[in-house]
Amino acid sequence: MEKHGNNRKLRVCVATCNRADYSKLAPIMFGIKAEPQFFELDVVVLGSHLIDDYGNTYRMIEQDDFDIHTRLHTIVRGEDEAAMVESVGLALVKLPDVLNRLKPDIVIVHGDRFDALALATSAALMNIRILHIEGGEVSGTIDDSIRHAITKLAHYHVCCTRSAEQHLISMCEDHDRILLAGCPSYDKLLSAKNKDYMSIIRMWIGSKEMVRVMRKKGIEHHPNFRAVKHVPFDQFIQLVAHAGCVIGNSSCGVREVGAFGTPVINLGTRQIGRETGENVLHVRNADTQDKILQALHLQFGKQYPCSKIYGDGNAVPRILKFLKSIDLGEPLQKKFCFPPVKENISQDIDHILETQSALAVDLGGTNLRVAIVSMKGEIVKKYSQLNPKTYEDRIELILKMCVEAASEAVNLNCRILGVGISTGGRVNPREGIVLHSTKLIQEWSSVDLRTPISDTLHLPVWVDNDGNCAALAERKFGHGKGVENFVTLITGTGIGGGIIHQNELIHGSSFCAAELGHIMVALDGPECLCGSHGCIEAYASGIALQREAKKLHDEDSLLVEGMSVKKEEMVTAAHLIQAAKLGNPKAEHIVRTAGTALGLGVVNILHTINPSLVVLSGVLASHYVNVVKDVIQQRALFSVQTVEVVVSDLVDPALLGAASMVLDYTTRRIY
Repeated sequence: MEKHGNNRKLRVCVATCNRADYSKLAPIMFGIKAEPQFFELDVVVLGSHLIDDYGNTYRMIEQDDFDIHTRLHTIVRGEDEAAMVESVGLALVKLPDVLNRLKPDIVIVHGDRFDALALATSAALMNIRILHIEGGEVSGTIDDSIRHAITKLAHYHVCCTRSAEQHLISMCEDHDRILLAGCPSYDKLLSAKNKDYMSIIRMWIGSKEMVRVMRKKGIEHHPNFRAVKHVPFDQFIQLVAHAGCVIGNSSCGVREVGAFGTPVINLGTRQIGRETGENVLHVRNADTQDKILQALHLQFGKQYPCSKIYGDGNAVPRILKFLKSIDLGEPLQKKFCFPPVKENISQDIDHILETQSALAVDLGGTNLRVAIVSMKGEIVKKYSQLNPKTYEDRIELILKMCVEAASEAVNLNCRILGVGISTGGRVNPREGIVLHSTKLIQEWSSVDLRTPISDTLHLPVWVDNDGNCAALAERKFGHGKGVENFVTLITGTGIGGGIIHQNELIHGSSFCAAELGHIMVALDGPECLCGSHGCIEAYASGIALQREAKKLHDEDSLLVEGMSVKKEEMVTAAHLIQAAKLGNPKAEHIVRTAGTALGLGVVNILHTINPSLVVLSGVLASHYVNVVKDVIQQRALFSVQTVEVVVSDLVDPALLGAASMVLDYTTRRIY
C-alpha cells in the first residue's frame, strides 16, 4: 500500500554525474517513468556528463527519451585533488537553487563520487529525503570515505549484497530503511542477448592519462586498439561478455563482468575490498610486467560460472516497491540504531522479505527431483518427474524444471543463491562433471552438468555424488551437526555413503572415496552391479533384497498370512520386509544377513577411519540399525565399540545435501 500521503504522486529527482552511475540509475529511471500514476520524475545532469573530453554523455540520457530538467556545469578543469575539491564547492553553490525550484520529495543519489557527495550534502541540509544506491560496499580507497559519508547523510538505502547490508547495519543505519535489492544494472546485464559484437570488440577504452601513455608507447597504431571517449552501455555489455579477459582497476571488473563469467585481472589495491566472484584474480603489486603476463596466462580465455553476488535481475521492481512504501508523513530526522544489531537478523518490513535459498536437484535411478530449499533446511517447494532414459531428454528436463523453480522462487520471496546437484556415480566436483555413472542411470558418463545449467540460470552450480550429499546434509541439518568425524551410509536402491573427516568431506585422489557400498564383506558372495562379488550392495541394497524376494516368491515361500501379491504386481524389497515382519523365517534370515553384511562393512569403516558417529540413511536404515549395532559389539575392536549408530531424521538427504553445497559456500565465502 502506498504511503505518500493523500495518494499524491511521489516526486523523485534523479541526479546523474557520469556515464558509470547512469548505467545503474537508468533502469530505475525507466521503471519510474513506466508508472506515471505513482511517480513524477525530474532528471538533473551534472559532472562529467557535460564535458567533451568524456564524450558529452548527457546525450545518452536524451537518446533514452528522458527530459533533462537541469544541466549543471560543476567540473573545475584539472586532474589533481584541489580541482576535485573546487568541483564539490561549485556544485554546492549551484545545487540549492535547482532543488528549491524542483521541490522533490526524494533525491536518488548513486555511489561514491565526489559529485554525489555534493548532491547528498545539499539535499540533507535542505531537509530533502535521500535514497542512496550501492551504500555499504568496501573498495579500499578514498571512495570508501565518500560512500560512507553519503550513507550517514541518506535516509534510505538500497544495497546490492548481503555483506553491504550488514555493513550498513553495523554503521547503525535503521534496518527498516535498508533494502537488499541487488544492482540495478544487473537487470539489464542478465537479460542481455547475444548481438553482432564483432563491430565493437576491436577497441580500446580508458582514461585520458592511459590514452596518453598508450600513445607514447605507439600502441594506438595497432589495428586492434582504438581510443574512444565513451562506449554505450549496450556495447559495453557485448565487450565484456565476449572478451577473453578484462584487465584494470575499475569496479565494473569486479561487479558487472561477473554476470558473464568473463575472467578479470584486477590491478592494484583500488577494488581489493570488494566482494568478487571466482572469475577475479587480484594482482595487488602490479609492479612488474612478468606478474601481469603470468596473470594473463592463467586467466585469458577461461570461462567461469556466472556470478550473482551483485544481483539477480530483479532489482528495479524491488526498488519501486520500496519507493511506494515511503511514508512522507514520517519525521524526516534520521534515527540511528545503537548498539549494532545481532547477527543473522533478516528484514522484518512489509515491502521485501526474501529467504536465502538454493535450488537442489536430485538425479536418482527412477526420479528426477528439483526443490527450493531455504537456509534452515525447509523444502519450500518440490518438483518431481520420471528420470528420462537418454542424455538429451534428461538435460532438457533438468533445465526446464530448474527454470520453472527459479521463476516460482521469486513469487515465493526466495532469493536463489545457486544450484546444487546430487547424482549417482563418480563425480569430479571441482569441474562439475559426472565421470562415470551407475548402471541405474543410463548415458550419464563424462557429462558436464555445471556449464549448461550455469549458462541458462546465470547462477553458480555445484555437483557431487549422492552419498557425499547425504553426508553434507547430515553435517548441516542432521545428526552430524557439530560432529568433527562421522560417516553416513545410504540404504536404498543401491548402497552409498559419505565421509566427514575433521569437518571436511573426503573425495579422494580420483573422487572415488566413500564408495562404501562396494566394500567387500565376503570372498565369494553374490554378484554386484559393479562386476565384483561379495560387496555390501550385493547383500543389503534394495535391488539385492528384491532379487531374494523374487526367488522366494518363485518357490512359493514368500507370502504368509496377511500378505497378497496380485498377479500383475511386481515383487519388491518391500514385500520381503513385510514378510519378515509377519514372521516368515526365510525372509527374516535374508534381512538379517543383509544387516549383518552392512554391519561388517561398518566395522571395516570403524577400523579404517575411526569415526565417532555412523548415520544410517534411506528407506532400509530402520530395518538394519539394530543388526548393525549387534555386529559392532560382536566383531569390532573394543576401542571402537562405543561408536554411536543412529538412523537419519532427514526426509530428503540428497536434496538437502545438494542445497547445503550452495548455502554453505555462498554464505561463508570471503574475498
